[in-house]
Amino acid sequence: MANKRHRPVWHPALLPTWLVVFLLFCLSKLPMPVKQSWGEKLGKLLHRKLKGRVKVCRKNIDGCFPELSDAEKSDLVEETFVACSKGFMETTHVWWNDVQPYIDNLIINGKEHLEEAQKRGKGILLIGGHFSIFDIALPFVASQLKKPGYMYRPNNNPVVDRMIEQGRHRYTDIESFDKRQLKDMIQFMKEGGEVWYAPDQDFGRKCEVFVPFFGISTGCITAPSWIARESGASVIHVSQYRHPNGQYEISFSPIFEGFGDNPAKDAADWNVALEAAIRRYPSQYLWLHKRFKTRQEGDEAFY
Repeated sequence: MANKRHRPVWHPALLPTWLVVFLLFCLSKLPMPVKQSWGEKLGKLLHRKLKGRVKVCRKNIDGCFPELSDAEKSDLVEETFVACSKGFMETTHVWWNDVQPYIDNLIINGKEHLEEAQKRGKGILLIGGHFSIFDIALPFVASQLKKPGYMYRPNNNPVVDRMIEQGRHRYTDIESFDKRQLKDMIQFMKEGGEVWYAPDQDFGRKCEVFVPFFGISTGCITAPSWIARESGASVIHVSQYRHPNGQYEISFSPIFEGFGDNPAKDAADWNVALEAAIRRYPSQYLWLHKRFKTRQEGDEAFY
């Protein structure tokens, strides 16, 4: 059977996907408080049903937060599912609704670091992480940039990929790049482009260095160092949060000076920044991912 990615969006086999897109569109039109309430209920339901993901999440939290009691860890696991489900609901909102009111009410920390990087005029690599608010945070971050872009992995389903990409391009003239467009992205950055890139995933054999992350030796790719070195861009860390009162925040770190010279040090630096960001609202990080799957030779399997 042909790969769905290479089918035209009007292919009959993709009709069920179009139906899902229509349902998501209808869902997006509900008021945000309703979507958030549904997201909480959905998260608690998934926490009861997705036993495999619960096990992964609990293992991650056991390893990263050994100081918590058993009850606190259990609560954090459930809160993670709720945060992720709320993030899914927020994503439908940003794809088809106005987010300008949220941008107008946005909390911004460390903007002076972003402005300093912009003054240097070499482009910017914004290293981020997979928090539960990702898509809704994209226009938040882009609203502070002069020439925004982001790196992403195309979805195998062309209808889903179209939905995501159109949703992400609704608010600003933003460029998107996949892994096959690294040279284009580097040229974009050389011309002053500012690219958001979240490399905090387990890339298997592509992991070239291992650095501490919550005290655990964690495999990382060196692509951020290569991109910074080739583009000459300034590098800063960006994080995003959902506050309990419904307000959103984005935070920019100081510039990582000398980033690109030493890939192992670079990876350690951005993992330190990411860990500090996660500790503010631990449940909002994507603990459902097997972040520690790849191990160094001789290390025991984590999962």
